[in-house]
Amino acid sequence: MTAKTTPRASSRWDSEVRVLAWLAVWVSVFSFLFYFRRGDVMLYGDAVAHINIARRVFDSRTPGLLQLGTVWLPLPHLLMIPFLISNKMWQGGWGGSIPSMVAYVFGVIGMFRLVRGVLSREGEPDAAARIAAWTAAGVYAVNPNLIYMQGTAMGEALYLVLFIWAVVYFSEFACGDARALMKCGACLAAACLTRYDGWFLAVAMVAGAVAIYCVKEVGSRDSQPLKTTKGGAPSIFRSPSRSAVVGFVLIAAAAPVLWLGYNAIVYGNALEFENGPYSAKAIEMRTQSGGSVGHPGTGNVYVAGLYFLKAAEANLAENEWLQRLWIVLAAAAVFAVVADRRRERETLKATSSNDETPGVAMPPSRWTMIFLLVPVPFYALSIAYGGVPIFIPAWWPFTHYNARYGLQLLPAFAAAAAILVYAVVRSKHWTKAWRRAALLGLLTVVIVSYASIWRAGPVCYAEAAINMRGRVALERQLAGWLHALRPRATLLMDLGRHPGAVEQAGIPLKRTINEGNHRVWMRPADPEGLWERALANPAELADYALAFEGDEVWRAVQGRNFKELVEIRVTGQPRAVLYRVR
Repeated sequence: MTAKTTPRASSRWDSEVRVLAWLAVWVSVFSFLFYFRRGDVMLYGDAVAHINIARRVFDSRTPGLLQLGTVWLPLPHLLMIPFLISNKMWQGGWGGSIPSMVAYVFGVIGMFRLVRGVLSREGEPDAAARIAAWTAAGVYAVNPNLIYMQGTAMGEALYLVLFIWAVVYFSEFACGDARALMKCGACLAAACLTRYDGWFLAVAMVAGAVAIYCVKEVGSRDSQPLKTTKGGAPSIFRSPSRSAVVGFVLIAAAAPVLWLGYNAIVYGNALEFENGPYSAKAIEMRTQSGGSVGHPGTGNVYVAGLYFLKAAEANLAENEWLQRLWIVLAAAAVFAVVADRRRERETLKATSSNDETPGVAMPPSRWTMIFLLVPVPFYALSIAYGGVPIFIPAWWPFTHYNARYGLQLLPAFAAAAAILVYAVVRSKHWTKAWRRAALLGLLTVVIVSYASIWRAGPVCYAEAAINMRGRVALERQLAGWLHALRPRATLLMDLGRHPGAVEQAGIPLKRTINEGNHRVWMRPADPEGLWERALANPAELADYALAFEGDEVWRAVQGRNFKELVEIRVTGQPRAVLYRVR
Protein backbone atom coordinates (compact mmCIF):
# COMPACT_ATOMS: atom_id res chain seq x y z
CA MET A 1 0.00 0.00 0.00
CA THR A 2 1.44 3.34 -0.98
CA ALA A 3 1.44 6.51 1.05
CA LYS A 4 -0.98 8.07 -1.43
CA THR A 5 -3.76 5.59 -0.73
CA THR A 6 -3.73 6.00 3.05
CA PRO A 7 -5.21 9.52 3.16
CA ARG A 8 -8.04 8.48 0.88
CA ALA A 9 -8.84 5.56 3.19
CA SER A 10 -8.84 7.89 6.16
CA SER A 11 -11.16 10.29 4.36
CA ARG A 12 -13.59 7.50 3.58
CA TRP A 13 -13.42 6.46 7.22
CA ASP A 14 -14.11 10.00 8.42
CA SER A 15 -17.08 10.39 6.11
CA GLU A 16 -18.58 7.13 7.38
CA VAL A 17 -18.30 8.33 10.96
CA ARG A 18 -19.94 11.64 10.10
CA VAL A 19 -22.86 9.92 8.41
CA LEU A 20 -23.24 7.49 11.30
CA ALA A 21 -23.10 10.31 13.85
CA TRP A 22 -25.84 12.27 12.10
CA LEU A 23 -28.04 9.18 11.88
CA ALA A 24 -27.53 8.49 15.58
CA VAL A 25 -28.34 12.11 16.47
CA TRP A 26 -31.54 11.92 14.44
CA VAL A 27 -32.64 8.69 16.14
CA SER A 28 -31.77 10.08 19.58
CA VAL A 29 -33.62 13.37 19.20
CA PHE A 30 -36.67 11.92 17.44
CA SER A 31 -37.13 9.15 20.02
CA PHE A 32 -36.63 11.56 22.92
CA LEU A 33 -39.30 13.90 21.55
CA PHE A 34 -41.64 10.96 21.05
CA TYR A 35 -41.37 9.82 24.67
CA PHE A 36 -41.23 13.35 26.06
CA ARG A 37 -44.52 14.34 24.44
CA ARG A 38 -46.10 11.22 25.95
CA GLY A 39 -44.78 12.11 29.40
CA ASP A 40 -42.67 8.96 29.61
CA VAL A 41 -39.20 10.45 30.12
CA MET A 42 -39.66 10.61 33.91
CA LEU A 43 -41.36 7.25 34.45
CA TYR A 44 -38.43 5.76 36.34
CA GLY A 45 -38.33 6.79 39.98
CA ASP A 46 -34.56 6.50 39.82
CA ALA A 47 -34.47 9.00 36.96
CA VAL A 48 -36.38 11.53 39.08
CA ALA A 49 -34.02 10.84 41.99
CA HIS A 50 -30.92 11.31 39.81
CA ILE A 51 -32.14 14.68 38.57
CA ASN A 52 -32.93 15.94 42.06
CA ILE A 53 -29.65 14.70 43.54
CA ALA A 54 -27.83 16.70 40.87
CA ARG A 55 -30.08 19.73 41.43
CA ARG A 56 -29.58 19.85 45.20
CA VAL A 57 -25.81 20.20 44.79
CA PHE A 58 -26.50 23.91 44.15
CA ASP A 59 -30.20 24.24 45.08
CA SER A 60 -30.34 23.38 48.78
CA ARG A 61 -30.28 24.81 52.29
CA THR A 62 -26.90 23.08 52.59
CA PRO A 63 -25.50 23.01 49.02
CA GLY A 64 -22.26 21.29 48.08
CA LEU A 65 -20.81 18.08 46.74
CA LEU A 66 -21.83 16.19 49.88
CA GLN A 67 -25.37 16.31 48.48
CA LEU A 68 -24.24 13.61 46.05
CA GLY A 69 -24.64 11.14 48.88
CA THR A 70 -23.48 7.54 48.62
CA VAL A 71 -24.61 4.26 46.95
CA TRP A 72 -25.04 5.97 43.54
CA LEU A 73 -21.75 6.98 41.96
CA PRO A 74 -21.30 10.71 41.24
CA LEU A 75 -20.37 11.15 37.58
CA PRO A 76 -23.90 10.98 36.08
CA HIS A 77 -25.10 13.61 38.56
CA LEU A 78 -22.12 15.88 37.93
CA LEU A 79 -22.73 15.74 34.17
CA MET A 80 -26.38 16.71 34.64
CA ILE A 81 -25.73 19.77 36.80
CA PRO A 82 -25.06 22.30 33.98
CA PHE A 83 -28.36 21.37 32.30
CA LEU A 84 -30.41 21.49 35.51
CA ILE A 85 -29.59 25.10 36.37
CA SER A 86 -32.54 25.99 34.16
CA ASN A 87 -35.79 25.54 36.09
CA LYS A 88 -37.58 24.55 32.89
CA MET A 89 -35.08 21.80 32.10
CA TRP A 90 -35.28 20.61 35.70
CA GLN A 91 -39.06 20.50 35.86
CA GLY A 92 -39.39 18.89 32.45
CA GLY A 93 -36.72 16.32 33.26
CA TRP A 94 -34.98 16.73 29.94
CA GLY A 95 -31.95 18.36 31.53
CA GLY A 96 -31.09 14.90 32.84
CA SER A 97 -31.68 13.31 29.44
CA ILE A 98 -29.02 15.29 27.56
CA PRO A 99 -25.96 13.41 28.93
CA SER A 100 -27.66 10.10 28.11
CA MET A 101 -28.46 11.22 24.57
CA VAL A 102 -24.90 12.38 23.92
CA ALA A 103 -23.62 9.09 25.35
CA TYR A 104 -25.92 7.16 23.01
CA VAL A 105 -24.49 8.89 19.93
CA PHE A 106 -20.89 8.25 20.97
CA GLY A 107 -21.79 4.69 21.91
CA VAL A 108 -23.00 4.03 18.37
CA ILE A 109 -19.78 5.48 16.98
CA GLY A 110 -17.78 3.41 19.46
CA MET A 111 -19.38 0.16 18.33
CA PHE A 112 -18.55 1.08 14.75
CA ARG A 113 -14.93 1.86 15.55
CA LEU A 114 -14.47 -1.20 17.76
CA VAL A 115 -15.64 -3.70 15.15
CA ARG A 116 -13.90 -1.89 12.30
CA GLY A 117 -10.63 -1.91 14.25
CA VAL A 118 -10.55 -5.50 15.40
CA LEU A 119 -11.62 -6.90 12.03
CA SER A 120 -9.31 -4.77 9.88
CA ARG A 121 -6.21 -6.43 8.50
CA GLU A 122 -2.89 -4.64 8.21
CA GLY A 123 -4.30 -1.39 9.57
CA GLU A 124 -6.84 -0.62 6.84
CA PRO A 125 -10.51 -1.67 6.82
CA ASP A 126 -11.63 -3.69 3.84
CA ALA A 127 -15.20 -3.94 2.59
CA ALA A 128 -15.99 -6.86 4.89
CA ALA A 129 -14.78 -4.97 7.99
CA ARG A 130 -16.80 -1.89 7.08
CA ILE A 131 -19.98 -3.90 6.49
CA ALA A 132 -19.48 -5.66 9.81
CA ALA A 133 -18.89 -2.32 11.56
CA TRP A 134 -22.12 -0.90 10.17
CA THR A 135 -23.90 -4.06 11.31
CA ALA A 136 -22.64 -3.69 14.88
CA ALA A 137 -23.54 0.00 14.99
CA GLY A 138 -27.00 -0.73 13.59
CA VAL A 139 -27.83 -3.56 15.99
CA TYR A 140 -26.75 -1.35 18.88
CA ALA A 141 -28.36 1.88 17.67
CA VAL A 142 -31.84 0.65 16.81
CA ASN A 143 -32.39 -1.51 19.89
CA PRO A 144 -35.81 -0.36 21.17
CA ASN A 145 -34.88 -0.63 24.85
CA LEU A 146 -31.71 1.40 24.44
CA ILE A 147 -33.62 3.97 22.39
CA TYR A 148 -36.01 4.47 25.28
CA MET A 149 -33.35 4.48 28.02
CA GLN A 150 -31.15 7.04 26.23
CA GLY A 151 -33.98 9.55 26.44
CA THR A 152 -34.14 9.33 30.24
CA ALA A 153 -31.90 10.42 33.11
CA MET A 154 -30.92 6.80 33.81
CA GLY A 155 -27.25 5.80 33.68
CA GLU A 156 -27.37 2.88 31.24
CA ALA A 157 -26.42 4.80 28.07
CA LEU A 158 -23.63 6.68 29.85
CA TYR A 159 -22.02 3.56 31.25
CA LEU A 160 -22.34 1.71 27.95
CA VAL A 161 -20.45 4.40 26.02
CA LEU A 162 -17.59 4.34 28.54
CA PHE A 163 -17.61 0.53 28.50
CA ILE A 164 -17.47 0.39 24.70
CA TRP A 165 -14.72 2.99 24.34
CA ALA A 166 -12.64 1.31 27.03
CA VAL A 167 -12.72 -1.85 24.91
CA VAL A 168 -11.98 0.20 21.77
CA TYR A 169 -8.81 1.69 23.24
CA PHE A 170 -7.74 -1.58 24.83
CA SER A 171 -8.06 -3.26 21.43
CA GLU A 172 -5.91 -0.56 19.86
CA PHE A 173 -3.37 -1.05 22.64
CA ALA A 174 -3.38 -4.79 21.95
CA CYS A 175 -2.54 -3.96 18.33
CA GLY A 176 0.56 -2.06 19.40
CA ASP A 177 -0.63 1.50 20.09
CA ALA A 178 0.77 2.16 23.57
CA ARG A 179 -0.81 5.63 23.69
CA ALA A 180 -4.27 4.06 23.57
CA LEU A 181 -3.63 2.52 26.97
CA MET A 182 -3.88 5.89 28.71
CA LYS A 183 -7.15 6.65 26.89
CA CYS A 184 -8.46 3.28 28.01
CA GLY A 185 -7.50 4.14 31.58
CA ALA A 186 -9.40 7.44 31.38
CA CYS A 187 -12.53 5.63 30.12
CA LEU A 188 -12.21 3.08 32.91
CA ALA A 189 -11.87 5.80 35.54
CA ALA A 190 -15.03 7.48 34.24
CA ALA A 191 -16.84 4.13 34.09
CA CYS A 192 -15.83 3.44 37.71
CA LEU A 193 -17.48 6.74 38.70
CA THR A 194 -20.65 5.85 36.78
CA ARG A 195 -21.55 2.27 37.75
CA TYR A 196 -19.96 -0.40 39.91
CA ASP A 197 -19.83 -2.58 36.80
CA GLY A 198 -16.82 -0.46 35.87
CA TRP A 199 -14.88 -1.63 38.93
CA PHE A 200 -15.13 -5.23 37.77
CA LEU A 201 -14.23 -4.21 34.22
CA ALA A 202 -11.20 -2.27 35.50
CA VAL A 203 -9.88 -5.33 37.34
CA ALA A 204 -10.28 -7.46 34.21
CA MET A 205 -8.54 -4.94 31.94
CA VAL A 206 -5.71 -4.29 34.40
CA ALA A 207 -5.10 -8.03 34.51
CA GLY A 208 -5.17 -8.13 30.70
CA ALA A 209 -2.72 -5.24 30.34
CA VAL A 210 -0.29 -6.72 32.85
CA ALA A 211 -0.51 -10.09 31.11
CA ILE A 212 0.22 -8.52 27.72
CA TYR A 213 3.18 -6.63 29.19
CA CYS A 214 4.66 -9.72 30.82
CA VAL A 215 4.21 -11.99 27.80
CA LYS A 216 5.47 -9.46 25.24
CA GLU A 217 8.36 -8.37 27.45
CA VAL A 218 9.60 -11.96 27.53
CA GLY A 219 8.95 -12.37 23.80
CA SER A 220 10.79 -9.16 22.89
CA ARG A 221 13.96 -10.39 24.62
CA ASP A 222 13.87 -13.65 22.70
CA SER A 223 13.17 -12.27 19.22
CA GLN A 224 14.64 -9.84 16.73
CA PRO A 225 12.85 -7.22 14.60
CA LEU A 226 11.45 -9.07 11.67
CA LYS A 227 9.61 -8.42 8.47
CA THR A 228 7.05 -5.68 8.03
CA THR A 229 3.46 -5.55 6.93
CA LYS A 230 2.47 -4.33 3.49
CA GLY A 231 1.95 -0.86 4.92
CA GLY A 232 5.52 -0.70 6.15
CA ALA A 233 4.75 -1.11 9.86
CA PRO A 234 6.74 -3.73 11.76
CA SER A 235 4.70 -6.87 12.24
CA ILE A 236 6.20 -7.66 15.63
CA PHE A 237 4.23 -6.40 18.61
CA ARG A 238 6.43 -4.10 20.67
CA SER A 239 5.94 -4.41 24.40
CA PRO A 240 4.58 -1.29 26.14
CA SER A 241 6.89 0.43 28.57
CA ARG A 242 6.65 -0.39 32.24
CA SER A 243 5.80 3.21 33.04
CA ALA A 244 2.84 3.12 30.60
CA VAL A 245 1.40 0.01 32.25
CA VAL A 246 1.95 1.42 35.73
CA GLY A 247 0.29 4.69 34.70
CA PHE A 248 -2.67 2.76 33.30
CA VAL A 249 -3.09 0.81 36.54
CA LEU A 250 -2.93 3.99 38.61
CA ILE A 251 -5.50 5.80 36.45
CA ALA A 252 -7.89 2.83 36.49
CA ALA A 253 -7.54 2.48 40.27
CA ALA A 254 -7.88 6.20 41.01
CA ALA A 255 -11.68 6.37 40.78
CA PRO A 256 -12.46 3.43 43.12
CA VAL A 257 -9.86 4.67 45.60
CA LEU A 258 -11.38 8.16 45.44
CA TRP A 259 -14.87 6.84 46.12
CA LEU A 260 -13.70 4.58 48.96
CA GLY A 261 -11.85 7.52 50.50
CA TYR A 262 -14.89 9.80 50.14
CA ASN A 263 -17.09 7.27 51.94
CA ALA A 264 -14.49 6.67 54.64
CA ILE A 265 -14.05 10.40 55.36
CA VAL A 266 -17.68 11.50 55.10
CA TYR A 267 -19.54 8.45 56.40
CA GLY A 268 -16.87 6.84 58.53
CA ASN A 269 -17.22 3.64 56.48
CA ALA A 270 -15.33 3.08 53.23
CA LEU A 271 -17.97 0.52 52.18
CA GLU A 272 -21.00 2.63 53.07
CA PHE A 273 -22.35 2.16 49.53
CA GLU A 274 -22.06 -1.62 49.93
CA ASN A 275 -23.32 -2.28 53.46
CA GLY A 276 -24.82 1.04 54.59
CA PRO A 277 -28.54 1.60 55.36
CA TYR A 278 -29.33 2.57 51.73
CA SER A 279 -27.33 -0.21 50.05
CA ALA A 280 -28.90 -3.00 48.01
CA LYS A 281 -28.02 -5.51 50.73
CA ALA A 282 -29.70 -3.44 53.44
CA ILE A 283 -32.83 -2.98 51.33
CA GLU A 284 -33.04 -6.73 50.70
CA MET A 285 -32.58 -7.48 54.41
CA ARG A 286 -35.43 -5.12 55.29
CA THR A 287 -37.58 -6.79 52.64
CA GLN A 288 -36.84 -10.24 54.01
CA SER A 289 -37.50 -9.11 57.58
CA GLY A 290 -40.99 -8.22 56.39
CA GLY A 291 -41.63 -11.85 55.49
CA SER A 292 -40.40 -11.86 51.89
CA VAL A 293 -38.10 -14.61 50.66
CA GLY A 294 -34.84 -13.88 48.86
CA HIS A 295 -34.92 -13.00 45.20
CA PRO A 296 -34.21 -15.65 42.53
CA GLY A 297 -30.51 -16.49 42.38
CA THR A 298 -29.71 -15.56 45.98
CA GLY A 299 -26.63 -17.56 46.93
CA ASN A 300 -26.63 -19.42 43.59
CA VAL A 301 -24.28 -18.02 40.94
CA TYR A 302 -25.60 -20.35 38.22
CA VAL A 303 -29.25 -19.36 38.67
CA ALA A 304 -28.24 -15.72 39.04
CA GLY A 305 -26.36 -15.91 35.75
CA LEU A 306 -29.38 -17.45 34.03
CA TYR A 307 -31.61 -14.60 35.21
CA PHE A 308 -29.14 -12.04 33.91
CA LEU A 309 -28.89 -13.77 30.52
CA LYS A 310 -32.68 -13.95 30.38
CA ALA A 311 -32.82 -10.20 31.03
CA ALA A 312 -30.36 -9.69 28.16
CA GLU A 313 -32.55 -11.82 25.90
CA ALA A 314 -35.63 -9.83 26.90
CA ASN A 315 -33.86 -6.68 25.73
CA LEU A 316 -33.21 -8.26 22.32
CA ALA A 317 -36.53 -9.90 21.45
CA GLU A 318 -39.97 -10.56 22.84
CA ASN A 319 -40.47 -14.01 21.33
CA GLU A 320 -38.84 -16.82 23.32
CA TRP A 321 -37.54 -18.64 20.22
CA LEU A 322 -35.97 -15.46 18.90
CA GLN A 323 -34.32 -14.93 22.28
CA ARG A 324 -32.77 -18.41 22.09
CA LEU A 325 -31.70 -17.76 18.51
CA TRP A 326 -29.62 -14.77 19.69
CA ILE A 327 -27.74 -17.08 22.06
CA VAL A 328 -27.11 -19.47 19.18
CA LEU A 329 -25.81 -16.60 17.02
CA ALA A 330 -23.48 -15.49 19.82
CA ALA A 331 -22.09 -19.03 20.13
CA ALA A 332 -21.64 -19.19 16.35
CA ALA A 333 -19.70 -15.91 16.46
CA VAL A 334 -17.31 -17.36 19.04
CA PHE A 335 -16.80 -20.41 16.84
CA ALA A 336 -16.14 -18.16 13.83
CA VAL A 337 -13.45 -16.21 15.72
CA VAL A 338 -11.73 -19.40 16.88
CA ALA A 339 -11.83 -20.90 13.39
CA ASP A 340 -10.47 -17.70 11.82
CA ARG A 341 -7.66 -17.56 14.35
CA ARG A 342 -6.72 -21.15 13.58
CA ARG A 343 -6.56 -20.40 9.86
CA GLU A 344 -4.33 -17.39 10.53
CA ARG A 345 -1.91 -19.52 12.53
CA GLU A 346 -1.73 -22.11 9.77
CA THR A 347 -1.10 -19.38 7.20
CA LEU A 348 1.58 -17.87 9.41
CA LYS A 349 3.33 -21.21 9.77
CA ALA A 350 3.31 -21.73 6.03
CA THR A 351 4.69 -18.24 5.42
CA SER A 352 7.41 -18.66 8.02
CA SER A 353 8.55 -22.02 6.65
CA ASN A 354 9.09 -20.47 3.20
CA ASP A 355 11.14 -17.56 4.58
CA GLU A 356 14.73 -17.48 5.67
CA THR A 357 13.68 -15.43 8.68
CA PRO A 358 10.62 -16.71 10.55
CA GLY A 359 7.83 -14.16 10.79
CA VAL A 360 6.04 -13.05 13.91
CA ALA A 361 2.69 -11.48 13.07
CA MET A 362 1.09 -8.83 15.16
CA PRO A 363 -1.44 -10.68 17.32
CA PRO A 364 -5.03 -9.99 16.27
CA SER A 365 -6.97 -7.91 18.77
CA ARG A 366 -10.18 -9.87 18.30
CA TRP A 367 -9.67 -11.62 21.59
CA THR A 368 -10.16 -8.28 23.35
CA MET A 369 -13.86 -8.51 22.49
CA ILE A 370 -14.07 -10.99 25.36
CA PHE A 371 -14.25 -7.94 27.63
CA LEU A 372 -17.75 -7.36 26.25
CA LEU A 373 -18.76 -10.45 28.25
CA VAL A 374 -17.54 -9.04 31.58
CA PRO A 375 -21.12 -8.13 32.64
CA VAL A 376 -22.00 -11.84 32.84
CA PRO A 377 -19.79 -12.75 35.85
CA PHE A 378 -20.32 -9.33 37.43
CA TYR A 379 -24.10 -9.57 37.50
CA ALA A 380 -24.09 -13.26 38.37
CA LEU A 381 -22.06 -12.43 41.48
CA SER A 382 -24.07 -9.28 42.24
CA ILE A 383 -27.38 -11.13 42.08
CA ALA A 384 -26.10 -14.09 44.07
CA TYR A 385 -24.23 -12.23 46.82
CA GLY A 386 -24.79 -8.47 46.39
CA GLY A 387 -28.51 -8.20 47.03
CA VAL A 388 -29.24 -7.11 43.44
CA PRO A 389 -32.48 -8.69 42.17
CA ILE A 390 -33.58 -9.10 38.56
CA PHE A 391 -37.18 -10.04 37.85
CA ILE A 392 -38.27 -11.06 34.35
CA PRO A 393 -41.95 -11.37 33.37
CA ALA A 394 -41.35 -14.77 31.74
CA TRP A 395 -39.86 -16.30 34.91
CA TRP A 396 -40.87 -16.38 38.56
CA PRO A 397 -41.96 -14.07 40.18
CA PHE A 398 -43.32 -13.02 36.75
CA THR A 399 -42.84 -9.28 37.10
CA HIS A 400 -40.45 -6.50 36.04
CA TYR A 401 -37.53 -5.28 38.10
CA ASN A 402 -34.04 -4.31 36.94
CA ALA A 403 -34.68 -5.94 33.57
CA ARG A 404 -32.78 -2.97 32.11
CA TYR A 405 -29.54 -4.48 33.42
CA GLY A 406 -29.70 -6.88 30.48
CA LEU A 407 -28.72 -3.96 28.21
CA GLN A 408 -25.14 -4.40 29.44
CA LEU A 409 -24.80 -7.35 27.05
CA LEU A 410 -26.13 -5.42 24.03
CA PRO A 411 -22.60 -4.51 22.82
CA ALA A 412 -21.61 -8.20 22.98
CA PHE A 413 -24.59 -9.31 20.89
CA ALA A 414 -24.04 -6.45 18.42
CA ALA A 415 -20.41 -7.52 18.04
CA ALA A 416 -21.49 -11.16 17.59
CA ALA A 417 -23.82 -10.23 14.74
CA ALA A 418 -21.01 -8.21 13.14
CA ILE A 419 -18.54 -11.09 13.40
CA LEU A 420 -20.98 -13.43 11.65
CA VAL A 421 -21.53 -10.89 8.87
CA TYR A 422 -17.78 -10.54 8.48
CA ALA A 423 -17.32 -14.31 8.32
CA VAL A 424 -20.05 -14.67 5.69
CA VAL A 425 -18.75 -11.85 3.49
CA ARG A 426 -15.18 -13.21 3.54
CA SER A 427 -16.15 -16.85 3.14
CA LYS A 428 -14.50 -18.54 0.18
CA HIS A 429 -16.43 -21.77 0.55
CA TRP A 430 -19.90 -20.34 -0.08
CA THR A 431 -21.28 -19.17 -3.38
CA LYS A 432 -22.45 -15.60 -3.77
CA ALA A 433 -26.07 -16.75 -3.57
CA TRP A 434 -25.49 -18.56 -0.28
CA ARG A 435 -23.69 -15.55 1.19
CA ARG A 436 -26.57 -13.27 0.23
CA ALA A 437 -29.05 -15.70 1.76
CA ALA A 438 -27.07 -15.87 5.01
CA LEU A 439 -26.82 -12.09 5.26
CA LEU A 440 -30.52 -11.75 4.53
CA GLY A 441 -31.24 -14.30 7.26
CA LEU A 442 -29.21 -12.36 9.83
CA LEU A 443 -30.92 -9.12 8.84
CA THR A 444 -34.30 -10.81 9.16
CA VAL A 445 -33.48 -12.01 12.69
CA VAL A 446 -32.62 -8.47 13.79
CA ILE A 447 -35.68 -6.89 12.15
CA VAL A 448 -38.14 -9.49 13.43
CA SER A 449 -36.61 -9.42 16.92
CA TYR A 450 -36.83 -5.66 17.28
CA ALA A 451 -40.26 -5.57 15.65
CA SER A 452 -41.51 -8.00 18.31
CA ILE A 453 -40.25 -5.60 21.01
CA TRP A 454 -41.97 -2.59 19.46
CA ARG A 455 -45.19 -4.56 19.11
CA ALA A 456 -45.21 -5.69 22.76
CA GLY A 457 -43.46 -2.61 24.17
CA PRO A 458 -39.80 -2.41 25.30
CA VAL A 459 -39.27 -4.32 28.54
CA CYS A 460 -37.41 -1.32 30.02
CA TYR A 461 -40.41 0.91 29.33
CA ALA A 462 -42.81 -1.68 30.74
CA GLU A 463 -40.65 -1.97 33.86
CA ALA A 464 -40.95 1.75 34.53
CA ALA A 465 -44.62 2.04 33.55
CA ILE A 466 -45.77 -0.89 35.70
CA ASN A 467 -43.65 -0.27 38.79
CA MET A 468 -44.00 3.51 38.87
CA ARG A 469 -47.67 3.92 37.95
CA GLY A 470 -48.73 4.53 41.56
CA ARG A 471 -45.76 6.78 42.30
CA VAL A 472 -46.47 8.95 39.26
CA ALA A 473 -50.14 9.29 40.19
CA LEU A 474 -49.30 10.24 43.79
CA GLU A 475 -46.65 12.78 42.81
CA ARG A 476 -48.96 14.40 40.27
CA GLN A 477 -51.64 14.95 42.90
CA LEU A 478 -49.12 16.19 45.46
CA ALA A 479 -47.62 18.62 42.96
CA GLY A 480 -51.01 20.28 42.48
CA TRP A 481 -51.36 20.92 46.20
CA LEU A 482 -47.75 21.99 46.71
CA HIS A 483 -48.00 24.44 43.84
CA ALA A 484 -50.85 26.16 45.66
CA LEU A 485 -48.80 26.83 48.81
CA ARG A 486 -47.99 30.43 49.53
CA PRO A 487 -44.74 31.73 47.96
CA ARG A 488 -41.54 31.50 49.99
CA ALA A 489 -43.09 28.94 52.34
CA THR A 490 -40.74 26.34 53.80
CA LEU A 491 -41.66 22.67 53.40
CA LEU A 492 -40.44 19.86 55.66
CA MET A 493 -40.38 16.48 53.89
CA ASP A 494 -38.36 13.36 53.22
CA LEU A 495 -37.32 14.31 49.70
CA GLY A 496 -36.02 10.83 48.90
CA ARG A 497 -39.55 9.42 49.00
CA HIS A 498 -41.19 11.49 46.27
CA PRO A 499 -38.87 14.19 44.90
CA GLY A 500 -40.95 14.40 41.73
CA ALA A 501 -43.76 16.13 43.63
CA VAL A 502 -41.56 19.11 44.49
CA GLU A 503 -40.01 19.12 41.04
CA GLN A 504 -43.36 19.17 39.22
CA ALA A 505 -44.64 21.87 41.57
CA GLY A 506 -41.64 24.02 40.70
CA ILE A 507 -40.67 24.55 44.34
CA PRO A 508 -36.93 25.28 44.66
CA LEU A 509 -35.22 22.67 46.81
CA LYS A 510 -33.76 25.43 48.97
CA ARG A 511 -37.31 26.01 50.19
CA THR A 512 -37.41 22.50 51.61
CA ILE A 513 -35.84 20.98 54.69
CA ASN A 514 -35.06 17.39 53.82
CA GLU A 515 -32.91 14.42 54.81
CA GLY A 516 -29.97 15.88 52.87
CA ASN A 517 -29.73 18.83 55.26
CA HIS A 518 -27.67 17.17 57.95
CA ARG A 519 -24.02 16.49 58.64
CA VAL A 520 -23.48 12.82 57.86
CA TRP A 521 -20.04 12.77 59.43
CA MET A 522 -21.55 13.45 62.86
CA ARG A 523 -22.01 10.00 64.35
CA PRO A 524 -24.10 8.44 65.76
CA ALA A 525 -26.43 11.48 65.62
CA ASP A 526 -26.31 15.21 64.97
CA PRO A 527 -28.86 17.01 67.20
CA GLU A 528 -27.66 20.37 65.84
CA GLY A 529 -28.23 19.44 62.20
CA LEU A 530 -30.95 21.33 60.30
CA TRP A 531 -32.89 18.17 59.47
CA GLU A 532 -32.74 16.87 63.04
CA ARG A 533 -33.77 20.23 64.55
CA ALA A 534 -36.70 20.50 62.14
CA LEU A 535 -37.92 17.02 63.10
CA ALA A 536 -37.60 17.85 66.79
CA ASN A 537 -39.65 21.05 66.41
CA PRO A 538 -41.30 21.38 62.97
CA ALA A 539 -43.14 24.61 63.82
CA GLU A 540 -39.89 26.40 64.58
CA LEU A 541 -38.28 25.97 61.13
CA ALA A 542 -41.00 25.01 58.64
CA ASP A 543 -44.36 26.36 57.47
CA TYR A 544 -45.68 23.07 56.09
CA ALA A 545 -44.84 19.41 56.50
CA LEU A 546 -45.45 16.68 53.95
CA ALA A 547 -45.53 13.33 55.70
CA PHE A 548 -45.65 9.85 54.17
CA GLU A 549 -46.99 7.18 56.46
CA GLY A 550 -44.12 5.58 58.35
CA ASP A 551 -41.36 8.05 57.44
CA GLU A 552 -39.47 10.32 59.85
CA VAL A 553 -41.63 13.36 59.17
CA TRP A 554 -44.74 11.27 59.84
CA ARG A 555 -43.37 10.26 63.22
CA ALA A 556 -42.33 13.84 64.00
CA VAL A 557 -45.80 15.35 63.46
CA GLN A 558 -47.77 12.75 65.38
CA GLY A 559 -49.48 14.09 68.50
CA ARG A 560 -48.71 17.76 67.77
CA ASN A 561 -52.20 18.75 66.61
CA PHE A 562 -51.00 20.35 63.37
CA LYS A 563 -53.74 21.28 60.92
CA GLU A 564 -54.21 18.66 58.23
CA LEU A 565 -54.74 20.33 54.85
CA VAL A 566 -55.08 17.31 52.58
CA GLU A 567 -54.72 13.55 52.68
CA ILE A 568 -53.94 11.60 49.52
CA ARG A 569 -54.29 7.85 49.10
CA VAL A 570 -53.05 5.99 46.03
CA THR A 571 -53.12 2.21 45.73
CA GLY A 572 -49.71 0.71 46.40
CA GLN A 573 -48.27 3.94 47.85
CA PRO A 574 -47.97 5.12 51.46
CA ARG A 575 -50.63 7.56 52.64
CA ALA A 576 -49.51 11.17 52.20
CA VAL A 577 -50.68 14.02 54.44
CA LEU A 578 -49.89 17.72 54.04
CA TYR A 579 -49.88 19.68 57.32
CA ARG A 580 -49.71 23.37 58.15
CA VAL A 581 -47.28 23.50 61.06
CA ARG A 582 -46.87 27.27 61.41
